[in-house]
Amino acid sequence: MWKKLCITTGAVLGLLLLLSVAGWSYVHSLKLDNEPLADPAIQASELDFMAHRVSAARGRVLAVVSSTARFPDGGRKAGYELTELSRAYWVFVANGYQVDIASPRGGEPPMVKDDDEELVEADHAFLNDPVVQGKLAATLPLAQIDPSRYRAVYFVGGKGAMFDFPGNPDIARIVRDIYPRGAVGAVCHGPAALLDIPSAVGGRLLHGRRVTGFTNAEELFLIEDARERFPFLLQDALSAQGARFIEAPMYLDNAVTDGRLVTGQNPWSTWSVAEAMVRVLGHAPIPRETTAEEYSVRLLATYHRRGLAAALAEKRTLPRSDKRLLLLHAVVAAMQWRPVDAYRLQRLARA
Repeated sequence: MWKKLCITTGAVLGLLLLLSVAGWSYVHSLKLDNEPLADPAIQASELDFMAHRVSAARGRVLAVVSSTARFPDGGRKAGYELTELSRAYWVFVANGYQVDIASPRGGEPPMVKDDDEELVEADHAFLNDPVVQGKLAATLPLAQIDPSRYRAVYFVGGKGAMFDFPGNPDIARIVRDIYPRGAVGAVCHGPAALLDIPSAVGGRLLHGRRVTGFTNAEELFLIEDARERFPFLLQDALSAQGARFIEAPMYLDNAVTDGRLVTGQNPWSTWSVAEAMVRVLGHAPIPRETTAEEYSVRLLATYHRRGLAAALAEKRTLPRSDKRLLLLHAVVAAMQWRPVDAYRLQRLARA
């Protein structure tokens, strides 16, 4: 019967309707509405790791965010990523550091905020904290920063960093002062700040260094014409300056430490970068409860290294995971025409 079916416009519309109903039924069967969300009213004092907060004052960390709100053509939003600042901020604070926030222009920088269902408790606590919001309303202009006051500098990612971090003379001045004695960290697009910075011994700071950042694959998946929209692709630019670029699977945690330099591949590397910076500064990070998102990223890493069976076995040992994130990776696989991975990852999410 199906072989004889003539594909008319009506039949196509009927098929699309059938697929839509099937898709709705599948999504409904996932019961995503039952997945717990972070408390949007949570305060910093209620974060689990704040109970172990270091009382000793260990110095100051400078967090740098972009001032660029949009791409030069005025279309796509740029700015800095909330989650890449908020999670690192609380790691530094909990480990005994005061954090100042600066930007190239100073004042209130443009924030990019995920949907609430993608935020964790640390993100909400950041948005709810009046001290933090005061700092964000009036970030320090980079030109006014005295780097001698800081033990570390952390460059927050976000697409805006691709436009106002590279070649910034104040960034170069700050990094060259802090790097020989402290920690320099950057995540996602944040490593764009490290381009063209001279080394104290000649050449470029990045030459021969193991680093990572937002990869070409990650960039081009989200923005097909990224090569035309950005002044460069970050992975290409870092490699062109002699860096040894370390690439992990797309959208998984990957933090790389080389001496006093710590870089992270994407937003899911933020926790790891901040805690690695604390280690570079000579301290073991305080205990922190692993988030459901982090557990899911670990499961995905296991899947890519050892396959579905190993990931399913590991999932049975975990206290929780983030079904939404696992399904997102299944969708990414489907969009990349990797149907086997898409099927297996949705199995992992549903298990």
